[in-house]
Amino acid sequence: MLANVVNIVSGSSKRLSELQIAHGIEVDHSVASRERETGRGLNQIGNLQRAGSTRWSSHFNSVCSLIDKYGSIIIVLENINNCSTNSSAQRGEARGTIKALKSFKFLFVLYLMHKIMGITDLLCRALQSKSIDILNAMDLVATTKELLQSLRDDGFDVLLHYVISVCEKNGITVPDMSARYMDEFRSVRQSDDISVEHHYHYDVFNSAIDFQLEELQYRFNDHVVELLRLSSSLEPKNNFGLFDKEHICTLATTFYPADFSQQDMYHLQLQLDHYKIDVVKHAKFQSLSTLSELCVQLVDTGKAEHYNLIYRLICLVLTLPVSTATTKRGFSAMKLLKTELRNKMGDEYLRDSILINVEREFAEDIDIDEVIDEFYAQKNRRVQLK
Repeated sequence: MLANVVNIVSGSSKRLSELQIAHGIEVDHSVASRERETGRGLNQIGNLQRAGSTRWSSHFNSVCSLIDKYGSIIIVLENINNCSTNSSAQRGEARGTIKALKSFKFLFVLYLMHKIMGITDLLCRALQSKSIDILNAMDLVATTKELLQSLRDDGFDVLLHYVISVCEKNGITVPDMSARYMDEFRSVRQSDDISVEHHYHYDVFNSAIDFQLEELQYRFNDHVVELLRLSSSLEPKNNFGLFDKEHICTLATTFYPADFSQQDMYHLQLQLDHYKIDVVKHAKFQSLSTLSELCVQLVDTGKAEHYNLIYRLICLVLTLPVSTATTKRGFSAMKLLKTELRNKMGDEYLRDSILINVEREFAEDIDIDEVIDEFYAQKNRRVQLK
């Protein structure tokens, strides 16, 4: 529904202009009635936020945008429906969208998603970071679970009353919460004698939150949490404040038994004794904050050769964020870049294009003029780039 609304309202510059005008009037009215706060950067007039093109990106901003411009969207859709120059298909689509938007069910689900995504958004952004702070991410998992559970236990009545107030404000019919719930598509076969309030409370509200809690429990079970907790012992931040020899040895034996033989484990313990005195207290390693920085510094100082087993373990741990956020980011970039035209491109050129798209911060440092000069220096070119 969100994508459908964005496609209709953003279908032409005229509709976008109507949306901005309607939203501007709505903002002015809300500010005058003190329903909105004023201040620098607040109440800016913009367009609808399109949902992310990848399944792992957060849609929280899109939901917020729809809520903020709800009244303005209805006005634009009504204009489309009332305009005789529009085709019957366009008017019918607008009319159907209005009917869906002006329903209690839609608003309840919309504000429920706003609540849930508001709680999970911080964790979502942290997990998509290229340099994941493992301990803080685990703390966010715990707080996210607690907040979702709190919402499940105590949040229904507050949400229900708020949605009812929004419906009354927009002239939307609110169903009788004590009436028997009739499924829109299976009313004849429905045998359960449940109320409307019971349906929204248990079949919608609780089910949505339970699904989120189950997913968090599945993805961050005790095994995964233990792996990440032990991995944090290698972190160099705060002057290696989390360094723990026993945890590091447990990490190697429990999670990477194929990479460390019994003899390797004996030598790993000996290396850790030297490592604790040498690297942990070394001036060049005091300002490091991530495992990737530690890995680079070990190579630059030549200590990776002396502490080869510790270096091997660090490299294995570094694959954790690579196997989640970075891999998904790479596949999403490939989905966007590998068009029908680029299908004929060689793998090497396609790989370079994806690399530039994924590692954008490195691409920003590339001097275009230098690239063009090198392009011309290789041989005479028919294409004139400057």
